[in-house]
Amino acid sequence: METLYARSACLMKLNKKISILGSTGSVGRSALRVIESIDGFEVVALSGHRNLTLLAAQARQFTPRFVVVSSSEDAESFGKSELLELPKGTEVLVGPESLDRIATLDEVDIVLAAIVGIAGLQSTYAAVQAGKRVALANKESLVVAGHLIEPMMASGSATLLPVDSEHSAVLQALTSGKKQEVARVTLTASGGPFRDWPADSLSTVTVEQALTHPTWNMGKKISIDSATMMNKSLELIEAKWLFDLKEDQLGVVIHPQSIVHSLVEYVDGSSIAQLSPPDMMLPIQYALTYPDRIKGPSPRLNLEESLSLEFLPPDYEKFPALKIGFEVVRMGGSCGAILNAANEAAVEAFIEQKIGFTDIAVACREVLDHHHFIPCPDMAEIIEADRWARQEISKWIAA
Repeated sequence: METLYARSACLMKLNKKISILGSTGSVGRSALRVIESIDGFEVVALSGHRNLTLLAAQARQFTPRFVVVSSSEDAESFGKSELLELPKGTEVLVGPESLDRIATLDEVDIVLAAIVGIAGLQSTYAAVQAGKRVALANKESLVVAGHLIEPMMASGSATLLPVDSEHSAVLQALTSGKKQEVARVTLTASGGPFRDWPADSLSTVTVEQALTHPTWNMGKKISIDSATMMNKSLELIEAKWLFDLKEDQLGVVIHPQSIVHSLVEYVDGSSIAQLSPPDMMLPIQYALTYPDRIKGPSPRLNLEESLSLEFLPPDYEKFPALKIGFEVVRMGGSCGAILNAANEAAVEAFIEQKIGFTDIAVACREVLDHHHFIPCPDMAEIIEADRWARQEISKWIAA
């Protein structure tokens, strides 16, 4: 937290060059809406995975120097139709090494890390090592490797700014006090589509139902994580590393309207909250322009209309995934890598209808409880822990 407080003294002037890792996902698309609405950003590089048509359209609009795709076959697709035409001068790069390249280009000032899951770890880590300002949407990087990234943040060699609405809200609320005055940080959660369902009916949840979020428009993986509340567990772990918090300084509250994005309680009893409509453009813009605030495209609250805000305690028995997050915050070490990998594999299995909705948290709990704990894993051990956890999920499904 001290590092983030200190940076607020340096006003940022626009005229910044940016690489967007994961430009075709929901965060990447929102980021480009922000960028097209504000003068002063130049898009140097874009990366996409499967949606080549959208990636090509983005390239035609923003004329980046590079686009990065996953395979040579994808690269060869460009130019084969009008929808896949790239602008003259845009070079196509391929594979994970190319993600690292566009994340560390000398000319790039800001890297938006918006690749979902462990797939975004290496390029995010490369950007941090290169001392870039990283606008972080890839929470998994801190979940699995926070102990490796946090020292670079603390030393001032890296600038990591959260894009998640909850963590952006915490960052904004932290300007109201000093680090030693913070008593508790409470992350809000919508409760997902099954907030009001009886617990004994969750075993019947379908993939389509789990993907229907009541307030946010997100990709498949994050939508299902929100439905199980595993997403909030991952956010608790992310908050630990971003703001140097302990387990007893973290809490979660259910807030169905998704207007209050998080709260910071200070030792004097004052709680500071950040409010805005549920839209990702505002936290993205704040990460890109921090510590400045400028007019942008985000929707505004209309307080001339009636607005009711609810806050409810979470049901840890109904959503056991949430309890796991607090345990991983306390234990640290390899637990984050294990939990993240097990959850990614279990969510994929649920989407493929190999397991039920409630099996996701059960499988993650089983794998986490039986892994070989490493107090401070290096990157190779993190990758191995990830591989082992996915393998164990496969065994659990087959059993």
